[in-house]
Amino acid sequence: MRALAADPSTDAQIASARGLVKIYGTGAAQVRALDGIDVDIARGELTAVMGPSGSGKSTLMHCMAGLDTATAGRILVDGEDIGAANERRLTKLRRNRIGFVFQAFNLIPTLTAAENITLPLDIARRPVDQDWFDAVVDAVGLRDRLAHRPAELSGGQQQRVACARALVSRPAVVFADEPTGNLDSRSAAEVLSFLRRSVDELGQSVVMVTHDPTAASYAHRVLFLADGRLVAEVEHPTPDTVLDVLRDLSGPARGAHTSAPTAARTAEPVR
Repeated sequence: MRALAADPSTDAQIASARGLVKIYGTGAAQVRALDGIDVDIARGELTAVMGPSGSGKSTLMHCMAGLDTATAGRILVDGEDIGAANERRLTKLRRNRIGFVFQAFNLIPTLTAAENITLPLDIARRPVDQDWFDAVVDAVGLRDRLAHRPAELSGGQQQRVACARALVSRPAVVFADEPTGNLDSRSAAEVLSFLRRSVDELGQSVVMVTHDPTAASYAHRVLFLADGRLVAEVEHPTPDTVLDVLRDLSGPARGAHTSAPTAARTAEPVR
């Protein structure tokens, strides 16, 4: 495991959590979705989050993105204390410094691709930086599709529009929840390649929840959750190294809240 930063507010981390707990329900129906997570997400990297069903991976992302409220613990995003922010401040943070990509494309069917991309800026009444818009559009490979509406685009193209929309406001970090879950393998590769290029070429920071080892292999680092705890990580992952950890996590010998079953591993990246 990477060592935790002594000061999680430093610029090296785009997001951090300390003692993060999330509990749903009460009494016998209570579910401890996150059970005291400490983690730093590096700035300028693509970080994937994986784990068995019910491990807490989407809950972790939603809490760190300010979409859900933690029960206990501290969360910092780009130096901002999420827990200390009121709803107005959170709304501003989500609008200006956090980008979102979801499994559902969430495009407006009556708008063109270009209009969908600039929608967050239009809502915020912010001017479009044409140079940045052009850089994002070229990176996502949609220059010849800007005048098309969603129904005229493939699934992969629609998700790339959604990715471009997430980037156009120059957010500090993009949170992507199963961004390739509705795509075929070719379209998924298009979207994943773009997300990785947005980090390597545009300086973006991306946190991606996925269940797919191939998708995770595009990341710089993969974090693994089980039973609401961070239990393992892989640096420079390949599909095989990711699968090895997932097998350990879902094996019959693993009990609830055990310590990390697999040491952090290193392998050559796959693209």
